[in-house]
Amino acid sequence: MKSLKLLLRFLIIGGLVILLLVPLTLIRGTIHERESYRNEASDRVARSTAGAQRVLGPLRAVPWTDIRVVEYTDDKGVPRKRTEKSRHVALQAPLELKADGRLAPETRKVGLFEVRVYTWTGTLHAVFDDALPPLEAGASREYGTPYLLLGVSDVRGLVGTPRLSVDGQALKFVPGSRDFDESISGVSAELPAVAADSAPGKIVDIELALAGTESFAMVPVADSNHIALASDWPHPSFAGDFLPTTRNVHPDGSGFEADWQISSLASQAQGQLQRLGDENHHGSLDQLHVSLVDPIDVYTQADRASKYGILFVVLTFVGFALFELIKRLPIHPLQYLLVGLALAVFFLLLLSLSEHIEFWKAYVVSAVACIGLQFVYLSGVLKSWLRAAGFAAMLTALYGVLYSLLVSEDNALLMGSLLLFGILSAIMWITRKVDWYALGSSLR
Repeated sequence: MKSLKLLLRFLIIGGLVILLLVPLTLIRGTIHERESYRNEASDRVARSTAGAQRVLGPLRAVPWTDIRVVEYTDDKGVPRKRTEKSRHVALQAPLELKADGRLAPETRKVGLFEVRVYTWTGTLHAVFDDALPPLEAGASREYGTPYLLLGVSDVRGLVGTPRLSVDGQALKFVPGSRDFDESISGVSAELPAVAADSAPGKIVDIELALAGTESFAMVPVADSNHIALASDWPHPSFAGDFLPTTRNVHPDGSGFEADWQISSLASQAQGQLQRLGDENHHGSLDQLHVSLVDPIDVYTQADRASKYGILFVVLTFVGFALFELIKRLPIHPLQYLLVGLALAVFFLLLLSLSEHIEFWKAYVVSAVACIGLQFVYLSGVLKSWLRAAGFAAMLTALYGVLYSLLVSEDNALLMGSLLLFGILSAIMWITRKVDWYALGSSLR
């Protein structure tokens, strides 16, 4: 019976812990809901201006028609001849591509939510081979009008009119990608006609300004690609299929510079581009990618913090249980529940405050409010201000460790493991000489 009384008390405490999973789960659901609202705000900005941008090209398209005379025998056995025509479009990548530009970031507010937008002001210099697609034996060929193609994922982001110079001659872009409208969004410009079996448009220079939302990408489609990018944004995230060859993120938060040197030997973009042109379908292309991220995403931080909510509850309840058993001071299950709810409310306060003030300030205010509430309440439950101060100090230490876990994402697992090991070691040390049977018999 003595052991059953002690077991029953632990079962009640365990049931309360499980019960408190309900408000903690609801709070995490609220965090995810607010995060979805933030994503909707980003989508609203993208719909009204321009979304994430990807620049492809410039590319040269050379349409041609092969003409072949075919001999055949009709149904009556009479030999005849007919002319067969087949139309093709060669999508040619440049030999060399140099891109240089700067991202000018800006933050827009949609209600409570901030969305990062930018304007990329850049230049593109491309050098093409003048070779034409090989002609099959026994066929003749008629070339159509070649054109230049610049892929832009969201053409609404084009600011003003891009400047285009081909072999020193100024040309104008027109909307659409002509033969590739279904697979490449962008603009095109008509080139001079094919002459002397050589393709026009050997040297291409483009100046443009392109607005977008949150991320910018380029496709290294040339044989040799040199891409340079700079910005005042202090927190870039480099992703995609290629990381920068060199990069300099200024420690004073004044921005970054990044350079990519990419060869066609290291990229599959040209092969992917040919499949895109031949099959006329939407496909993925190798690309380099830069995002203007917020290193302190309040929703990510609040979600990470809420994952430790059950740990806070368990550690507090263990402390209560040990205090109750060792000091012979009964604590009612309802008092356990109220203390657990106060711990859960901390994460809701943290979420709501961090939408209005900096995350660390929201964390401090939420922690001070919850620790103060616990201190006042526990002074009555434990019948001593000194005992309440001890628990308040324990909670202060827990909140301090939790914040360290949040700001040190790379070492979070190590620090969390050491914390749990240390707490378990302390509990085992404190209770190493406890006579649990005697404690069980003293329970009322």
